[in-house]
Amino acid sequence: MIKTGSMDLPLHSGKCPPWLFARMKVLAGEISEIIIDEHGTRELLLRLSNPMFFQALGCVLGFDWHSSGLTTTVCGALKEGIDKETGIAVCGGKGKASKKTPDEIEKNAEELDLSTAKTEALIKATKMSAKVDNNCIQDSYVLYHHSFFFDENGNWTVVQQGMNDANGYARRYHWFNSSSFVESPNETIAGIKEESVLNLVSEMSEEVRKASVDIVKENPLRLKNKLEGQSTLFGEFKMPERHWIEKNDLTKRDWEMLRLAYEFQPRNYEELVALKGIGAKSLRALALLSKLIYGKEADWKDPIKYSFAHGGKDGIPYPVDKKAYDDSIDFLRNIIIERRIGDEKTKRALMHLSSL
Repeated sequence: MIKTGSMDLPLHSGKCPPWLFARMKVLAGEISEIIIDEHGTRELLLRLSNPMFFQALGCVLGFDWHSSGLTTTVCGALKEGIDKETGIAVCGGKGKASKKTPDEIEKNAEELDLSTAKTEALIKATKMSAKVDNNCIQDSYVLYHHSFFFDENGNWTVVQQGMNDANGYARRYHWFNSSSFVESPNETIAGIKEESVLNLVSEMSEEVRKASVDIVKENPLRLKNKLEGQSTLFGEFKMPERHWIEKNDLTKRDWEMLRLAYEFQPRNYEELVALKGIGAKSLRALALLSKLIYGKEADWKDPIKYSFAHGGKDGIPYPVDKKAYDDSIDFLRNIIIERRIGDEKTKRALMHLSSL
């Protein structure tokens, strides 16, 4: 599986001025077309899945380098600026537009003449990538933007963003061509470090994933009786910021979800996560039950690795990957200089790159 990264950005209100967006989408389309001409559609998708390249592209297009609005605006500019004749389609967007992604994938896949099997795989990818970042990596960021890019060969990239109202930041997540969605993703995550994050897709949580499937395959009534019988043990499983479970945590709806999962009998964790109605709370409860019943410990560390900032809230630095960022800037600079995307646009783009 390749989940290529995530990034935290300050939440900014307001909209991109129409005059700026009109120019951004033209320039976004021209840069994309050059990359496709010289390197192919897969290379463009791979580049967009790199948080550093995406950020540099947003700066070249003229948007604030560290604003949360960069994500939504750049994705919007790419959606309107990329010509489908190049072999790439862009679906989804912010808010309600994100809900239309599966339908847009189906429509665009038909226009690109993709097979039914490839189309179904793309629809699965859009749903599972959102479910994983919303429910399996519980970092207090709620997704509000989801863009899905794919080409005529079935390669795909997801760029999605969540918000955390408590700290005033947005976190961006990047995916590329993932064949598995819940097992040890290869991540290059950047952001503001959170003290406590339940990461159910890391290698450390492998036993918890297995135990969670075992739990839902057991009759919920027996599980309920087991919890009643072990009520005196709850205090032994306390972890920082209440990483334990109490009987009252499982509502009537939670037990109903467990019953439905039991009737379905998922073969693996991916099937469990994909079940309708199984969300972050259900998966968290199962992780804590795995600790209580089987002694299996989940991974509670935030999977971030670096940031544009000089350090996290705890003073531990998560430095910029300067080489990756410089490579992205040089790549864009060479494209702009070699192809001369209009004199005025070339000057503006190079000026933005110089400021980085």
